[in-house]
Formats: sequence, structure tokens, C-alpha cells
Amino acid sequence: MQQPTITLTEDQIAFFQRTGYLVLPAITTSAEVERLQGIYDQLFASKAGRDQGDHLDLVTTDEDEQTPVLPQILNPSKYAPALIDTLFRANAHAIAQQLLGPDIISGGDHAILKPPHTDAATPWHQDEAYWDAAKEYDALSIWIPLQEATLENGCMHFVPGVHQQGILPHQPIGNDPRIIGLEVEDADAWTQKAVACPIPAGGATIHHSRTLHYTGPNRTDQPRRAYILGFSAPTKPLAVPRDFYWQTMQKTKWQERATQRAQTPPAP
Repeated sequence: MQQPTITLTEDQIAFFQRTGYLVLPAITTSAEVERLQGIYDQLFASKAGRDQGDHLDLVTTDEDEQTPVLPQILNPSKYAPALIDTLFRANAHAIAQQLLGPDIISGGDHAILKPPHTDAATPWHQDEAYWDAAKEYDALSIWIPLQEATLENGCMHFVPGVHQQGILPHQPIGNDPRIIGLEVEDADAWTQKAVACPIPAGGATIHHSRTLHYTGPNRTDQPRRAYILGFSAPTKPLAVPRDFYWQTMQKTKWQERATQRAQTPPAP
């Protein structure tokens, strides 16, 4: 197994706690980035996880016959085990322990592709808006671009300090309940102090599950590949569940496929 090579400084930990995000210029090697890129491209070329419900489109109604606009794969390491024993993962785990404590739980991995000349942005949102409203979380995501992440191809943007505000009201993108992606309501009220974070290939951004964040369109000739690992401190039940009303609004093809799979008996 790979051994971690990164230890955060006290200043970096304090910055994350204050702002809800952190930027690292390198979390792995260029050789590993190149290897991950090949695995990543093959996963998307084969639409890995489509039959299992792990391949979906964030910004469209995700019909089977549609060409994906902003495709993503949940749990890609399930379909490519070579993603598991990596320096990126070893460093990410060590970083998460420094920021959340020693008893962290892996939240799985996630891949989001922005094909060349994709006009769609990933709108402003908080990750926790997608999660269980009856639980209390202290969680983060570690986002690595497998090519340089720039303003032109969709680097991360964060709003410092919003993670201390709780979960803001969200809605399905465009207020269309057929779309699985979420966006914060009245984003302009929160994003005046947004910070763009371009980073090199193999760098990383780290953000809390309540940090408000965004990535822009990919206006370049090359795909923008992002690979994400999630980690959480042990969750706790809330005495009073939060009202994530936007989740009850959604009626998506992804949910429909998941229901059909659950109702289909296993093959003999």
C-alpha cells in the first residue's frame, strides 16, 4: 500500500477551519496523474456503472438516448480497482484525518467529466444539500484535476466562511424536478466574495460538505477531468431532522431506474 507524503501545517488547518476550503499545489506525482487519466477516460468511454445506477448526468433529464452533457460516475473504483492503491488516496486519507480527526469514514469516490466546449456549469451548491437531512455531518471532499484546472476549463470556486452558516435553501437546477443536480437559491446573495482556485494537474482542493462551491463551463478543446474522494467524521442523528424540501421535489430518471432495479428480482 502507498504511504502518505503530505502533512498539513497548523496554518493550513486553521485556514481550512476558517474558510471551509484549502488548496494544495500537489497531492500526487505527474506519473500517477497520467496513469489515472487513462483509467478515467476508459471509465467514461464505456459508461461504467450505467446499468448499476452509478453513471448519470448532473444537468440534464438523463434519458438513456441523450448524449451526456456533464456526466459523472459514482464509486468509479468499483469498476476500476486500480484507482484504490494510489498515492493520491493515501495522501487524501492522511489529510482528512488531520482535518476531521482519526476516526474518519470513507465516503467513496466520484468522477465528474466536463467534455470539451461544454457550456454547462456545475452551479453553486453545498454537497450536504444532497445528503440525509436527519443526520449531522462533519465531512469533506478532496478534488483532484487530472489536467490543469483553469478558469477556462472549470476550476473550483469557493465562498469563504459559508460552511459556518448551515445548509442554504436549494432547488433542482433550473427549478426542473427532472434534474438530479442542485443549485443554491439566490446564489448572488452569497457569492460576492467567491475565490477562484486554478491549480495544476495533480494538485487538489479540499472543501467542507457545507462549503458553497462552483465550477464553470469548459470552453477549451480538451476534457476537464475531476476525481474526488470523500471523507466524514462519524455521523450523528439529529433530534430534529432538517427540512431539505428540495429533495422531495425531484422526480428524476436516475431515481426511476434505481426503483426499477430494486424491484427486479435477481437472476436465478
